[in-house]
Amino acid sequence: MAVTGFVLGLVGLLVMNLILGPTAVVLGALALRRRTTRPGRARLGVALGLADLAVLGCLVTADGTWSWGLA
Repeated sequence: MAVTGFVLGLVGLLVMNLILGPTAVVLGALALRRRTTRPGRARLGVALGLADLAVLGCLVTADGTWSWGLA
């Protein structure tokens, strides 16, 4: 769970912030709660998930949309 949360948080910075961010936070928190052997990865998953939500918030306030746009 820790590694999955980390990977989802990392990918979520680029695509699907709204779904992958909270999922990374939940998986990282569950891994920490279950005393994973990789607590660093679990903490990074939580941090990256929160960063995903921050990026999403910046995107929404910048141009009023819920998705990336090139135009």
